[in-house]
Amino acid sequence: MTDRDPESGSPKIEPLTPAEKEALLARARAQSRELTEDEQAAVFGPPPDAEQAPPAPEVAEMTPAPLDADQLAQLQRDFFPELGPSERPPSLSLVGGVIFDFDDTLAYLAKPRQALLEEGARAAEAFMRSRGMELPADFWRNIVEARRFAEEKSEEEREEHIADDAMSFLLQFFGYPASKLDPAILQQAVDIFYAPEMTAWRLYPQALDTLVELRGANFKLAIIANYNCDRVFQRTVDFLGLRDYLDICLSSASVEYRKPDSAIFDIVRNQWDLLPYELVVVGDSLRHDIAGAIDLGALAIQTTFGADPQVAFDNRQAAETVAANAAVTGLAEIPALIKEWATP
Repeated sequence: MTDRDPESGSPKIEPLTPAEKEALLARARAQSRELTEDEQAAVFGPPPDAEQAPPAPEVAEMTPAPLDADQLAQLQRDFFPELGPSERPPSLSLVGGVIFDFDDTLAYLAKPRQALLEEGARAAEAFMRSRGMELPADFWRNIVEARRFAEEKSEEEREEHIADDAMSFLLQFFGYPASKLDPAILQQAVDIFYAPEMTAWRLYPQALDTLVELRGANFKLAIIANYNCDRVFQRTVDFLGLRDYLDICLSSASVEYRKPDSAIFDIVRNQWDLLPYELVVVGDSLRHDIAGAIDLGALAIQTTFGADPQVAFDNRQAAETVAANAAVTGLAEIPALIKEWATP
């Protein structure tokens, strides 16, 4: 109800509530949007920016640089001739580094793995007996089984069980407490156990050529392997002559992370100071290499020429949920593919 002002006799208007003010402003804004530019100028005046904007400067048309055909061709070949051959502007690349798997990606075993395990275990048992250790008959069989058990636990728990620890636990189980074990003898026994396998690795054809080509294109190169004895892995890299072509050689035994845990990839990525999408991961295992790359956010190339039956079985199981960005049937296909991805 509207009251009258007693002095003027005019109706007294109650002030608008906040909700009524908002409703009024909303109607006004909606109606103002229906006005033409001329109507808006008549009601509100010219826009402030239009009044203050300076006139556009007049720029005279420039004369083209007097370059002949030879000069243009020279610029197309080299746009920075003043820098000379030793100083060049940095080239842009969308890929900064390539991380390779080792086994069944760059190298393969030339002998059956079971035969190599048995050969190494027999030699390790003979060595420990020669150092005065009393062991049960056919103790070498327990060495093989201890390694298999440690590998299964590593896979199940996604945490590497170190070879020296596995051998130590085995000996303790058969009556040799850790306090009485000579660490030097234990380490040497492990080295002897792995020696036949270490020397049975062979590089795939084109492995070195692939690394040379990628290194020549200024990509950083690394190997990350799930392997439970780092010193043996590093010796294997040297045995195959790979060291000079790589920036980093990392095994899970040295950090206890295992692929596909992205933490092991991050060790290399952080050292290179690269973002995940600037990395390419190459490997044969969908479960370990490719899934790890995808989780990291890197590009992934699957090699399909590996012969490990366990990896082939795992790949069939993982194929429904994991897929690489590309698959290759030979290492020689990799450099061209990575260079294509690296081109802006």
